[in-house]
Amino acid sequence: MTRQTYSTGSPWEPIVGYSRAVRVGNVVEVAGTTAMKDGEVVGVGDPYRQTAEILGTIREALEHVGAKMEHVVRTRMFVTDISQWEEIGRAHGEAFRDIRPVATMVEVKALIDPALLVEIEVQAIVPEE
Repeated sequence: MTRQTYSTGSPWEPIVGYSRAVRVGNVVEVAGTTAMKDGEVVGVGDPYRQTAEILGTIREALEHVGAKMEHVVRTRMFVTDISQWEEIGRAHGEAFRDIRPVATMVEVKALIDPALLVEIEVQAIVPEE
Protein backbone atom coordinates (compact mmCIF):
# COMPACT_ATOMS: atom_id res chain seq x y z
CA MET A 1 0.00 0.00 0.00
CA THR A 2 1.22 3.48 -0.82
CA ARG A 3 2.17 5.82 2.02
CA GLN A 4 1.68 9.53 1.39
CA THR A 5 2.86 12.20 3.84
CA TYR A 6 2.24 15.92 4.10
CA SER A 7 4.29 18.39 6.11
CA THR A 8 3.53 22.04 6.73
CA GLY A 9 7.17 23.09 7.05
CA SER A 10 6.92 23.56 10.80
CA PRO A 11 10.37 23.62 12.41
CA TRP A 12 9.21 20.91 14.83
CA GLU A 13 8.34 18.32 12.18
CA PRO A 14 11.93 17.26 11.37
CA ILE A 15 13.11 17.65 14.98
CA VAL A 16 10.34 15.52 16.47
CA GLY A 17 10.09 13.33 13.37
CA TYR A 18 6.44 13.59 12.35
CA SER A 19 4.22 14.62 9.45
CA ARG A 20 1.11 16.79 9.69
CA ALA A 21 -0.83 14.10 7.81
CA VAL A 22 -0.21 10.54 6.66
CA ARG A 23 -2.37 8.64 4.22
CA VAL A 24 -2.07 4.88 3.78
CA GLY A 25 -4.63 3.47 1.37
CA ASN A 26 -7.90 5.18 2.16
CA VAL A 27 -7.06 5.99 5.82
CA VAL A 28 -5.78 9.44 6.75
CA GLU A 29 -4.40 10.43 10.15
CA VAL A 30 -3.78 14.10 10.97
CA ALA A 31 -1.36 14.82 13.80
CA GLY A 32 -2.25 16.84 16.86
CA THR A 33 -2.70 20.36 15.49
CA THR A 34 -2.57 23.63 17.40
CA ALA A 35 -3.28 27.27 16.53
CA MET A 36 0.30 28.12 15.55
CA LYS A 37 0.94 30.20 12.44
CA ASP A 38 4.43 31.34 11.47
CA GLY A 39 5.69 30.52 14.98
CA GLU A 40 3.03 32.58 16.74
CA VAL A 41 -0.10 31.49 18.61
CA VAL A 42 -3.29 32.60 16.84
CA GLY A 43 -6.17 33.64 19.08
CA VAL A 44 -4.35 34.01 22.40
CA GLY A 45 -6.92 33.63 25.18
CA ASP A 46 -9.71 32.74 22.73
CA PRO A 47 -10.60 29.03 22.63
CA TYR A 48 -13.16 29.49 19.83
CA ARG A 49 -10.67 31.31 17.58
CA GLN A 50 -7.95 28.74 18.27
CA THR A 51 -10.29 25.86 17.46
CA ALA A 52 -11.43 27.49 14.21
CA GLU A 53 -7.81 28.10 13.20
CA ILE A 54 -6.89 24.49 13.99
CA LEU A 55 -9.77 23.13 11.95
CA GLY A 56 -8.69 25.27 8.99
CA THR A 57 -5.18 23.81 9.21
CA ILE A 58 -6.63 20.31 9.43
CA ARG A 59 -8.80 20.97 6.36
CA GLU A 60 -5.69 22.01 4.40
CA ALA A 61 -3.76 18.93 5.53
CA LEU A 62 -6.60 16.63 4.51
CA GLU A 63 -6.85 18.25 1.09
CA HIS A 64 -3.10 17.82 0.49
CA VAL A 65 -3.51 14.04 0.75
CA GLY A 66 -6.75 13.85 -1.23
CA ALA A 67 -9.27 13.85 1.62
CA LYS A 68 -12.01 16.21 2.77
CA MET A 69 -13.54 17.22 6.07
CA GLU A 70 -16.54 15.10 5.07
CA HIS A 71 -14.29 12.02 5.32
CA VAL A 72 -13.43 12.62 9.00
CA VAL A 73 -14.71 9.82 11.22
CA ARG A 74 -13.00 10.73 14.53
CA THR A 75 -11.75 13.87 16.28
CA ARG A 76 -9.79 14.08 19.50
CA MET A 77 -9.63 17.42 21.28
CA PHE A 78 -7.14 18.10 24.02
CA VAL A 79 -7.99 21.24 26.01
CA THR A 80 -6.22 22.96 28.88
CA ASP A 81 -9.44 24.17 30.52
CA ILE A 82 -12.50 21.94 30.15
CA SER A 83 -14.73 24.80 31.37
CA GLN A 84 -14.19 26.34 27.90
CA TRP A 85 -15.82 23.31 26.25
CA GLU A 86 -18.78 25.28 24.88
CA GLU A 87 -16.63 27.68 22.84
CA ILE A 88 -14.45 24.83 21.57
CA GLY A 89 -17.51 22.71 20.87
CA ARG A 90 -19.22 25.55 18.99
CA ALA A 91 -16.29 25.86 16.56
CA HIS A 92 -16.11 22.07 16.21
CA GLY A 93 -19.85 21.94 15.58
CA GLU A 94 -19.66 24.59 12.86
CA ALA A 95 -17.07 22.49 11.01
CA PHE A 96 -18.66 19.08 11.61
CA ARG A 97 -22.39 19.71 12.18
CA ASP A 98 -23.51 17.64 9.18
CA ILE A 99 -20.55 15.23 9.23
CA ARG A 100 -20.89 14.20 12.88
CA PRO A 101 -17.70 12.22 13.48
CA VAL A 102 -17.19 10.53 16.82
CA ALA A 103 -15.47 13.01 19.09
CA THR A 104 -13.48 13.03 22.30
CA MET A 105 -12.62 16.09 24.39
CA VAL A 106 -10.32 15.73 27.38
CA GLU A 107 -8.61 18.18 29.65
CA VAL A 108 -4.82 18.02 29.75
CA LYS A 109 -2.41 19.70 32.12
CA ALA A 110 -0.62 21.70 29.43
CA LEU A 111 0.25 21.94 25.75
CA ILE A 112 3.66 22.76 24.26
CA ASP A 113 3.14 26.54 24.61
CA PRO A 114 1.26 27.98 27.60
CA ALA A 115 -0.81 30.22 25.27
CA LEU A 116 -2.22 27.19 23.44
CA LEU A 117 -5.65 26.18 24.72
CA VAL A 118 -6.60 23.42 22.25
CA GLU A 119 -4.96 20.65 20.23
CA ILE A 120 -6.95 18.49 17.80
CA GLU A 121 -6.15 15.34 15.85
CA VAL A 122 -8.42 13.62 13.34
CA GLN A 123 -8.82 10.38 11.46
CA ALA A 124 -10.48 10.24 8.06
CA ILE A 125 -11.47 7.43 5.76
CA VAL A 126 -11.68 8.28 2.08
CA PRO A 127 -14.43 6.34 0.27
CA GLU A 128 -13.24 3.72 -2.20
CA GLU A 129 -13.63 4.81 -5.81
